[in-house]
Amino acid sequence: MIVGIMTCRESLQIFFANLLCIASVSRVPRRQKVFQVDERALAVLSHPLRVRLVSLLRADGPATATRLAERVGESSGVTSYHLRKLAEVGLVEEDEGRGTKRERWWRSAYDATHLSPAAFLGNPQAHRESVGMRREMHRWQWRLLEQWLAEESEWDKAWVDAAGGSDNLLVLDPESLQALSDEIWAIVQRYRQRPATGPNTARVVWFQHFVPVRGELPL
Repeated sequence: MIVGIMTCRESLQIFFANLLCIASVSRVPRRQKVFQVDERALAVLSHPLRVRLVSLLRADGPATATRLAERVGESSGVTSYHLRKLAEVGLVEEDEGRGTKRERWWRSAYDATHLSPAAFLGNPQAHRESVGMRREMHRWQWRLLEQWLAEESEWDKAWVDAAGGSDNLLVLDPESLQALSDEIWAIVQRYRQRPATGPNTARVVWFQHFVPVRGELPL
């Protein structure tokens, strides 16, 4: 697993990634099916385990509540309950082609999730829930970075040279920042739609944060 990071402001509109919500790379280029988060869905996603379940289904494909329970260290009863809550808002659905009378299979109903924090600024409770969900995403990203540092010596030099992160300090207004974000997103999608096929390929996680700062930087 390789991590690529671009830091400097969390976009007001996030395609977030725990595989949190990032779509797994497809071998066949296609448009992503995107779930738009409203207040009802936000309340459901405010539970960190539900975010993890959606992430696992997107990253690894359909699974049963039992398989997911093994991954997250919970009982199948717990994961089954949370999957049903996710299904109520349409984030996951039964994979009826795989299921049996004894065991239900679940899959993500969407490739990615779109959250606009600005849309919830007028609702204090909803905004708190959006902050909590984004904090969970950031915790996952930090865990992934720590995993990369622990595993880095096991990868060959080409991967170690290519992976990593960067940051920069810019002076922008909201419009130019949005334009920058859109340009970067377009580049990432271009590479997503043309996945590498050689022998030395791996899944690569891309992070993007833009953070406006008032006053001194917290260094």
